[in-house]
Amino acid sequence: MRLVLASASPRRLDLLARIGVSVDAVDPADIDETPLKGEAPTDHARRLAAAKAAVVAARHPGAIVLAADTVVAAGRRILPKAEDAGEVVRCLTLLAGRRHRVLSALTVVDAAGKARHRLSTTIVTFGPLPAATIATYAASGEGVGKAGGYAIQGAAEGFVRALAGSHSGVVGLPLFETRALLIAAGLALG
Repeated sequence: MRLVLASASPRRLDLLARIGVSVDAVDPADIDETPLKGEAPTDHARRLAAAKAAVVAARHPGAIVLAADTVVAAGRRILPKAEDAGEVVRCLTLLAGRRHRVLSALTVVDAAGKARHRLSTTIVTFGPLPAATIATYAASGEGVGKAGGYAIQGAAEGFVRALAGSHSGVVGLPLFETRALLIAAGLALG
């Protein structure tokens, strides 16, 4: 059975490899990820994962398609995927010394076209972050292109005072939920 990952993220490929899953194709959906007016972070993550899966499943009939979307939320506010160092600074300044949620939505479409969905919610608490620490991190470039302006699998892990939930979900693919969905879709996993 063919497995298609609807994402170009190398982190998601690495995470899948940790649970013994290899993909047959990588085919990013390339959809508009702009939040809808008034859209709650949870709804946004779920909508994007489902839309990515639908687009890619239409291009790969008979394959299992895995799509995911990760959203960093401070209250009802959806933080962007930081486009530059300035946006990393703005995100980390907002998150410093406080809790936020990382929502990882998954959609798996099986070979018959049935979609299954899961959502992983992780609460991440950052310790206080001096402006100099934020500036140094932003200048490293690590947070650019990442939801909320940070990569927990990198230097930003040192900012985390507490984490309740899925570490892999914060990286971008909650492995417990992913494994369950793939098995339900008919993929044989040990």
